[in-house]
Amino acid sequence: MPTLLQQIAAYVTEQHDWIVPLVTVIVIAAGASNRVAAAADAVAAQDLAKASGCFKCHGVDKKKDGPALRDAAAKFKPKGDAEDKLIYHVTSGERVKFPDGHEEDHKKVKTSDPNQTKNLVRWILSLEGGTTY
Repeated sequence: MPTLLQQIAAYVTEQHDWIVPLVTVIVIAAGASNRVAAAADAVAAQDLAKASGCFKCHGVDKKKDGPALRDAAAKFKPKGDAEDKLIYHVTSGERVKFPDGHEEDHKKVKTSDPNQTKNLVRWILSLEGGTTY
């Protein structure tokens, strides 16, 4: 026996054959809208990274004084608290060790908006193809 939802869907389709094409258009438009929003989030994250000086020490694809952002993503993604760890890292000013052995306070991201910081961290964690070392 069909579920209630299946019964309702069948009734609506029978009674209003115009609704299926309409719903299809809405779903396609919503998908396109989400892709645009995701791209805008990536752009906003990169703009914040640039404004905060992140790219002085981190490349997206290559190691500089700090690890490549893809490598940071590969390191942290498997951890359940990856987002929290990276938010702490970019906001706390904790000490970091450089390849030559000296230590400095990690620069803080230049925003007081937690949503912008979260967007930056989520963008970093979305990067694929990194390696851990």
